[in-house]
Amino acid sequence: MHDGKRAMDLVIGVPALLLSLPVQACVALLVRAKLGSPVLFRQRRPGLHGTSFEMVKFRTMADPDPARGLVTDDERMTRLGAFLRSTSLDELPA
Repeated sequence: MHDGKRAMDLVIGVPALLLSLPVQACVALLVRAKLGSPVLFRQRRPGLHGTSFEMVKFRTMADPDPARGLVTDDERMTRLGAFLRSTSLDELPA
């Protein structure tokens, strides 16, 4: 039973990945140009049965900078980041 699921995951997942690569490349270039490095954001999250996993997403916020008044999440959110979140493009690497 697990072999069938794995095969289906590959049949659907590999083409989806290949089709999304140009979009991911564009988003990565935009994030790099507007927010700098790193392009990806990593965070541990609770998963199935309490097992944690690492989530990888494109960055949507500027780094904290008290001198510029960028302290809260709302202040650190960029226009690009808001667009990426509203379209779920920030979640493509996941």
